[in-house]
Amino acid sequence: MTFEQLRTFLTVARMGGVRKAAEQMNISQPAVSTRISGLESYLGTELFSRVSTGVVLTRNGVLLRQHAEQIMEIMERIKADVMAVDSISSLLRLGVAETVAQTWLPDFLSELHRTFPRLNIEVSVDISQNLREMLMDRSLDLTILMGPISEYSADNLDLPAFDLAWYRPIDLKDIDLRTTPVITYNRNSRPHRELTQSLRDRYGSTAQIFPTNSLSTGFEMVASGIGVGILPHVLGRRLVEENRIATFDPGWQPTPLRFTATYIGEPRNELIARAAKVAQQIAVAHHKAIYG
Repeated sequence: MTFEQLRTFLTVARMGGVRKAAEQMNISQPAVSTRISGLESYLGTELFSRVSTGVVLTRNGVLLRQHAEQIMEIMERIKADVMAVDSISSLLRLGVAETVAQTWLPDFLSELHRTFPRLNIEVSVDISQNLREMLMDRSLDLTILMGPISEYSADNLDLPAFDLAWYRPIDLKDIDLRTTPVITYNRNSRPHRELTQSLRDRYGSTAQIFPTNSLSTGFEMVASGIGVGILPHVLGRRLVEENRIATFDPGWQPTPLRFTATYIGEPRNELIARAAKVAQQIAVAHHKAIYG
């Protein structure tokens, strides 16, 4: 019985099938099947039963899973306590929301490279809803998104919030939010949902919202006179200093954006947990540098 057999067994159990496990582990399906067959042969018992949707654990499979998870947890503790940081060689699949990608992501990547010089990093920038789905599907290892994710297997580290601000075109003075378009985050986001409700509560059904998947595009839409915007303060400061857009106060402010560094904590991967902690430290340092 080998660690790779146990790791493969846990992946198949978690993913519910050989094909998904092979994709997750980046190995062939025959390789996964061979490891499972070898483990079953060594233990002298079947660990999985086939069903229409894939495979499920047998009674003995459930018992083995409990032991295997404990063994893998001990292995992660050994790596955390004993392994030299600069010797860790692995792949980290990182998913990041655009707000973070345009602010402290470069500092985070630099710190990761300094801390783990042999670590390979793949970065995906997407909306938080898609990042959540990719994390739960195990196609991402760590996500920086509008969180938290309330799943039992997900670990969330709170990050400093991003304040939102109101922006207007330089030449637009008289703003009637009952008719002036409001540019903000994409339709499938929490800010869009909250803004929609707030505008309708205050100004009725005539309020217009123009969602965008690109924050840069949103600011350009404001600058070109299409409408006003509710967008991140940290990203709008430069355009205000350049006198391309201006801030204004309609008498109320939107809720700040809450972000988390979220990863799958069951089973625990010490490298991913460390990377999430680095993200939290960089986010806090970035917030202090701006707001003091």
